[in-house]
Amino acid sequence: MSDIFLYNTASRKKEKFVPLKPGEVGIYSCGPTVYWNQHIGHMYAYVQWDALVRFLRYSGFNVRWVMNVTDVGHMTSDEDIGEDKMEKGAKREGISVWDVAGRYIAQFLESVDLVNIKRPDILCRATEHIPEQIDLIKKIEAKGFTYKTRMGVVFDTSKFSDYSKFANLKLEKLKARNDLAEDAEKRLAWDFLLWVTGRPEHLMQWDSPWGKGYPGWHIECTAMSTKYLGERFDIHTGGIEHISVHHTNEIAQGYGAFGYQTANFWLHNAWLISESGEKMSKSSGKFVTVQELVAKGYDPTALRYLYLTSHYRKGLNFSWQALDAAAGALENLRNVIRGAREGNRTSLSQEKLQKVRSYSDKFVAALSEDLNIPQALAVLWEALKSNIPSEDKYDLALSFDEVFGLRLAQVSSIEYQVSKEIQDLLKKREELRTEGKWREADKVRKQIQEKGFLIEDAPQGTRVKPAKKPINELTK
Repeated sequence: MSDIFLYNTASRKKEKFVPLKPGEVGIYSCGPTVYWNQHIGHMYAYVQWDALVRFLRYSGFNVRWVMNVTDVGHMTSDEDIGEDKMEKGAKREGISVWDVAGRYIAQFLESVDLVNIKRPDILCRATEHIPEQIDLIKKIEAKGFTYKTRMGVVFDTSKFSDYSKFANLKLEKLKARNDLAEDAEKRLAWDFLLWVTGRPEHLMQWDSPWGKGYPGWHIECTAMSTKYLGERFDIHTGGIEHISVHHTNEIAQGYGAFGYQTANFWLHNAWLISESGEKMSKSSGKFVTVQELVAKGYDPTALRYLYLTSHYRKGLNFSWQALDAAAGALENLRNVIRGAREGNRTSLSQEKLQKVRSYSDKFVAALSEDLNIPQALAVLWEALKSNIPSEDKYDLALSFDEVFGLRLAQVSSIEYQVSKEIQDLLKKREELRTEGKWREADKVRKQIQEKGFLIEDAPQGTRVKPAKKPINELTK
């Protein structure tokens, strides 16, 4: 097995991945803030980390994947100022914060299932781990890394000399917000709240040694990652937006509580960029969900295929044309797999045996080079276009799909649900064709097409599938 190299944000270089415990890998991923729908930009990140988990398991590691759900404490600024996003969601929808969380956790999990992400081994909610967060703050406080203000318990970053190192922060350029009451008593503008007591109007409150209040956003991840993975674990993932604030503060908390950073590797994905040229975000209100794509007739696996054409550190420029191209490529792939599945195995010559092995080696080598999924996908296509026997192409494809997650083992059973009206038209067309009435049969085909379906006549029989809607209809 090839050595695996991953780009570590902490060192800003690719490093050989060696797990802390041989054969075991602990991964913590920053998960959703459940105040609104998770969109296809979020799913881009989670598919990339799903592929990482899949590849490590494919490589023989026993992986424990932990992901948090933020349902308290995440402010609209991503820092200590602004409104709690959960309260914002409750006001928007006129329901309780708890109902908001339940609604959007369900939407998140449905999205995860649609794009075939294997659910994390542990999905942990911040509100269900308040005691762990309080205990962690106590440890940080006992080691002299905190002070109190009217707003609550604050982490004293002056006690951590490497605070700016992880994100290359230029601290001298950060200015104190003295015009804001919640920041006025901070010793340094970048000090951050661990426990908030100065907002009695907040909808979620818990008792603590420092008074009734709620946790800051950053403390939940340090508390839950170390609860389930230990004080030191292998990999922490998140978006590039987390580097300068959230993950910088997580590293500070780990140092304050334990004397060292908790994760050995910090991996960050770039963004999915919308057609407007901006990062797709909930805050803008301009986003597309996986569910909306399905409602427009798209196969969510085509979205996953599109994601896999982009390296996680480069991000993805999303467009409807790109999604259509991915859907076409996926259908071509399925057709090749169908054909390979129906082939007959022949004995392999030494030359072809070497080819099969070389494709497996190239696949692993691509993924071992900082999870280069686009290159691994190219290896799959190269193998399918080669002269190795069909059955070996099929076996390779299904083996590679343990990482890709494109549901290739299911291609033979993929069918489209059509209404009774379409079924009756198909039956009528077949009867006309049997009678040799080709012109009348073609008129029925056009009727079916006008209703949004395409017909494919093949030796194996007639197939019908939804026609892609025009791009201008999809963007309305």
